Amino acid sequence: INSLVHLQPEQQIMRSLILTFLLSVLISVGFSQHNVTDTSLSIPMFYASYAYQVPGGDMADRFGANSNIGGGFKWKLASNWMIGADFSYVFGNTINDEAQLMSNLKTETGHIIDLSGGFTQFDLYERGYFVSANVGKLFPVLSPNPNSGFFVSASAGYFQHKIRIDVLNNTAPQLWDDYKKGYDRYTAGIGVSEFIGYMYLSNSRLLNFYGGFEFMQAWTSPRRDVNFDTMEPDPVQERFDVLNGFRIGWIIPIFQRQPQALYFN
Repeated sequence: INSLVHLQPEQQIMRSLILTFLLSVLISVGFSQHNVTDTSLSIPMFYASYAYQVPGGDMADRFGANSNIGGGFKWKLASNWMIGADFSYVFGNTINDEAQLMSNLKTETGHIIDLSGGFTQFDLYERGYFVSANVGKLFPVLSPNPNSGFFVSASAGYFQHKIRIDVLNNTAPQLWDDYKKGYDRYTAGIGVSEFIGYMYLSNSRLLNFYGGFEFMQAWTSPRRDVNFDTMEPDPVQERFDVLNGFRIGWIIPIFQRQPQALYFN
């Protein structure tokens, strides 16, 4: 239990995704009885995914390229319409305005003084997440069965991002507790995304995945009243943040067990 407490947020999310994946595999094996080869089925499914994303708009002024891991639940109806919900976690280590960040705390050489009078070691990271509901449509073209093919989907939800400041051994009182929030550029708002790709559900039910291009836009605003390094509000109050990338994912379909026939003499 103690080891779980000290896990980084991305490690906790990855562990949760792995546990969900393993549990879903067991459920899928136990209930995969329907034939996907010749019938369009109603299929609930879990999935886990990874994306590499490039920022645009106001997002590109603050961050570089990032990684994104996510997971969710989707229900493909027999009509090949799909509905679902997902969560994705954004993380990266490229901060474009790093030199200006915390400029009021830094020496001429860019260091921050710690409690002992020496230089503290600190690192900056990009962190964020997008939680959303989605709807889509599957087109069984160039597919091995009616449950695979090209698909498009659209999502809408809540998006937030900030700069994570990690201070080694927490030795800089200038960045303790709420003081750190004055530099993190916490930003949030409404986001939407569009996806176009291909979903493959194998006839053997053992190989199930998807991949495609994802485009996300968010209308966000700063959530801190003042940035401590400038002693002013963020200069951009109405932001347009963009993330574009390629996403791949592993699918765990949950097929319903076919009813067994009963015979009576």
